[in-house]
Amino acid sequence: MLSESCGLSLLVALPDDIFSIISRFLFPRDLCNLSVCCKSLCSLVASEKIWLTQCDMVGILPHEELIEWRKGVSSYKALCCFLVSVKPLIGIWVHQNPELGNVVYVMPGFVSVVGCRIIPQELGPLGVEDGPILWAPVFEIIADFDGSTIFFLHGREKGHDYLYPGLIKAVERSCNVLLLEVEPTQQKNQGKLLQSSSLVQYPEKEISRKVGRSNSGLSRSQRVLEQSEPVQAVPFSKLAFSDRRKLLETVTSQVRLKVSDLESRPLFPQLRDDVENFRKDMVLLSERRSILLKIFKFGGDDIDWKAGPELLSDPTQLELSEIRKTLDIWSSVRSTLSGDHGHKHLTKSKTLGGYFRNSFRQILGRSGSINGTCTISRNSSSASENRHGLLHQFLKSGDTIGLTLHACTMKLSSYRAWPNMHDSRFALYKLPMQAPRTDQEYAGLWGGTFGWPPGRPSEDKPGKALFFLLLSYEESRGQRLLIATKILEGTHYVLHPNGSAMFIVNVDEPSLDPFPWDTDADSCPVNVKHAFVGEGIANGYGFRYPGSKPGSLFVTQNGLLAFIWKESRAVLTLQRLNLPELLKKGEQVPALLPINNFSYLTKSYSNVFAGFSNMSTCLSSPRQNHI
Repeated sequence: MLSESCGLSLLVALPDDIFSIISRFLFPRDLCNLSVCCKSLCSLVASEKIWLTQCDMVGILPHEELIEWRKGVSSYKALCCFLVSVKPLIGIWVHQNPELGNVVYVMPGFVSVVGCRIIPQELGPLGVEDGPILWAPVFEIIADFDGSTIFFLHGREKGHDYLYPGLIKAVERSCNVLLLEVEPTQQKNQGKLLQSSSLVQYPEKEISRKVGRSNSGLSRSQRVLEQSEPVQAVPFSKLAFSDRRKLLETVTSQVRLKVSDLESRPLFPQLRDDVENFRKDMVLLSERRSILLKIFKFGGDDIDWKAGPELLSDPTQLELSEIRKTLDIWSSVRSTLSGDHGHKHLTKSKTLGGYFRNSFRQILGRSGSINGTCTISRNSSSASENRHGLLHQFLKSGDTIGLTLHACTMKLSSYRAWPNMHDSRFALYKLPMQAPRTDQEYAGLWGGTFGWPPGRPSEDKPGKALFFLLLSYEESRGQRLLIATKILEGTHYVLHPNGSAMFIVNVDEPSLDPFPWDTDADSCPVNVKHAFVGEGIANGYGFRYPGSKPGSLFVTQNGLLAFIWKESRAVLTLQRLNLPELLKKGEQVPALLPINNFSYLTKSYSNVFAGFSNMSTCLSSPRQNHI
């Protein structure tokens, strides 16, 4: 007991600088455990220096930016809590659609993290390093004053940019899937919520159509049992795809906030060489964050700021009672159309009333037309009842509903570093990134174009399609393979499937082929350090199943990679990319509709992200026979 008391006294007597060094060997949870041991250790652990050290150890930000971020939160401990919670999100997230590439990079903003979509584009005459990379905002997660998280989805509707506030459901430490969901919640206080203005103006029939069917497909006994039994929560993922989409569309249309004050303000600091402009960026970022915190708590431009606080509500949540009410109204309409006796045959009518009745049936999905007659069955299939029951049960599990972002861990299979994705989830998938090391020297993100010298435009083609490739190592049959997976291509019409291997080389087998060119873009001699034997993608059994042809990968003295197809002598030239720096020098472009902006599920082979007027370059021509 005496030795423990002496040890505690020695620990408490340590200066903050010494204990902050010791704390580098501890995790934040270890410090939190120490703080509950006794008052002396609680006071010691509360030191700002110790938690600044922990923020440094998280490794997201340089020390200088940590000091700037501290001004926006209550303490370094609160900042550390935020950094630890969002660290698993930092990195590259992708989706299979569209096939040109759907790359979202999550990076630090200002007391926040921002998800930025890299737009498929051409490389201009300034090259990768100096030319502006086009990007669009997808979402951002902001730290509140106490270190808690605030979520905003970005989107654009009818020519205006909107923010869609929501909640962070969970961020698992090893998360690999990012889900956009809707979740009912129980209202904490029983005060009256401020009804969304868009809900008031939204037609009841339109809301019913978007949200889906109510419980009218259930029998009376099933409804009685539901009322007597406790409500079991139904996960959003268990709902039918159409119900999930309609719920997302309805919620986003009603929680959206238009904030005109934010249109010209940056989401993260620009890459600056001078301190003065950097300080100006910090002021703009701080003002923008303050506005976001205010609208998250009180709403956007439509809120009457002179109203009393009792009239203000949580803008992230909608009242489910209003949605249930419209569902009940729609159920009565459907019951009227269905009738009360067995099967009822309705003949098509050319009158206006008949037109509307047939329209209702199409929306409800209850019947089909055969030889001019329309038959409505009283009893739907068991699968349909189960689906409708799930939606009804889902809506009963709370009294408010809102957007949520859920970063979870799923067991996913992959092929050549590309995950196999669900085609019906509103999700993004994290790419596992191998860090460069001695035995994996070329691992990481690379970008470039076809042609030599690299990035040099010609008179007949002023821009070249920019490719992003993820290079990773894999062991196969005793061979070490370097695989270059395509995650983005800047063509107008896709050349190669998303996630396909542009080339695969055996790093243990040197190539004896000579490099075809003697000089680079600056007319300097080319010195080849290494060359490896491999195979590159080629037109094989169609788009989905490309073939391969032999080639060689060359590594030059200035760190460039050049894969050359032996037969066609086509060359793909790559350089290592630093995405945060490229985005800080890039050009922001408008986003898509909110749900598509997060996860574009429609199969597409063209550039769906290029529908904006301020794109500075034209996209390249369709498929070429250069390979």
